[in-house]
Amino acid sequence: MKTFHLLPTPELRPFIDRFWGWEADSSEAIRLPMLLPGTGAELYFHYGTPFHCESSNGATNSSLSQGHLFCIRCKPLTLMPNAGIGFIAVRFRIGMLHRFTPIPATELIDATPSVEDLWGLAGADLTRRLSYADNQRERIALIQTFLVGKLREDSADLLIERGLSQLYRRSTGLTVDALATLAGLGRRQLERRWRAFSGQTPNDMRCLSRFQHTIRQLMLNPSADTTDVALASGYYDQAHFIHDFRSRVGSSPEKYLQLARSKTHFYNTPLGKAGNLPTPNHP
Repeated sequence: MKTFHLLPTPELRPFIDRFWGWEADSSEAIRLPMLLPGTGAELYFHYGTPFHCESSNGATNSSLSQGHLFCIRCKPLTLMPNAGIGFIAVRFRIGMLHRFTPIPATELIDATPSVEDLWGLAGADLTRRLSYADNQRERIALIQTFLVGKLREDSADLLIERGLSQLYRRSTGLTVDALATLAGLGRRQLERRWRAFSGQTPNDMRCLSRFQHTIRQLMLNPSADTTDVALASGYYDQAHFIHDFRSRVGSSPEKYLQLARSKTHFYNTPLGKAGNLPTPNHP
């Protein structure tokens, strides 16, 4: 399987962490992961076989659109094994998706809207043009040009946008009260604006950041001790982590990790440690 990681153009870097993707032959069946709740939003463009996801009861699976968004906050999403995959993913920085689409965050949580749902006829036109692209570089150039055109210079709430980034980076040591003080707001005012912006409370996001950081470390470093990583990420003890994990995933961390480590996963290494392609020129 081929993989790549790519920095976006300079004008997109404050809002997008990276472009990345996978490509496999039609003869190569890839065991895709269960996607856990997290703080991110990711846009996928499939030029190979689209993802199939398992229903909540496990009885059926459905095919996702050629272009779609993942914004997983509360419910894990299981992707089915797939052959012939080929996709480009856009990983948005925390709190930055709203700069590209007017759809409220509350409508995107745990949804898988298509590119057409997000941008209407413009999204449909992008999907059509991508289907005619000859190579990866051309696809990426089309996507970047589209996103630059959709980028809003103004934020719906710059204070909360910055607060999301602060809380994500400092989830182990920054309390909601301390965050409110930094923002110059009362706690209730912060919570009200935060929920309007993101669809969640600051404490929801703080706990979700802690969970995401923990799982990411455990997936990128399989030899790490689970309890040590959980404690370093801000959990009180092993029981606290196990309880939080069960409430979000429905199984024990041990059971999940044993299966997850036998599959692929979408937890990417920092760009400084990954093999990168040069940023392409785009019109």
